[in-house]
Amino acid sequence: MIRESKYYKAISTKDNIKREIQMNNKAQIWIETVIYTLIAFVLIAAVLAFVKPKIDELQDKAIIEQSISMLKDVDSTVRDVVQGGSGNKRKLEIGINKGNFQIDGESNLLLFEIESNFIYSEIGKEIYDGNIIIKTKELGDKGIVTLKRVYEDYNITFNNKEAIKTIGKAATSYNLFVSNKGRNENDTWQVDFELN
Repeated sequence: MIRESKYYKAISTKDNIKREIQMNNKAQIWIETVIYTLIAFVLIAAVLAFVKPKIDELQDKAIIEQSISMLKDVDSTVRDVVQGGSGNKRKLEIGINKGNFQIDGESNLLLFEIESNFIYSEIGKEIYDGNIIIKTKELGDKGIVTLKRVYEDYNITFNNKEAIKTIGKAATSYNLFVSNKGRNENDTWQVDFELN
């Protein structure tokens, strides 16, 4: 019987060793899985740290170019309304994804301003794209891009008032109406904007 118990002890010791080895292998597999997952997260974060600013720049560049196109469309509509004569009215749909569009009846101008990761033009210098004046101001590591269309020959109003109206970002398009209200006392065309 003594021999049998030594034999059983030897067998149970071997079984215990096998179990420990198997448990250690399972633990090692879990540790390796966790380490590989952490390495993957670090690599993804590193890639995003370099790629995200570039993606933001490209998105802002596209928004600025769309805004220039929108401002040109509004300008074209203003000219069409004036050429159509007194009482002429047109509807425009404008979408604003980022930035602010301003109808300035006090200074007779249209203005679009966006805080951008993309520096569109040389800082502090005005450039022209047709009738649109483009200027970039520095704001830390970003810039503020301003698009402006000044009307020297027209009296711009909003809801028949010499007012400033700012239109911001929205999920849906705005309905902007442009009307020719005829000549005013200074013999200039009054172009009125209204939102609906």
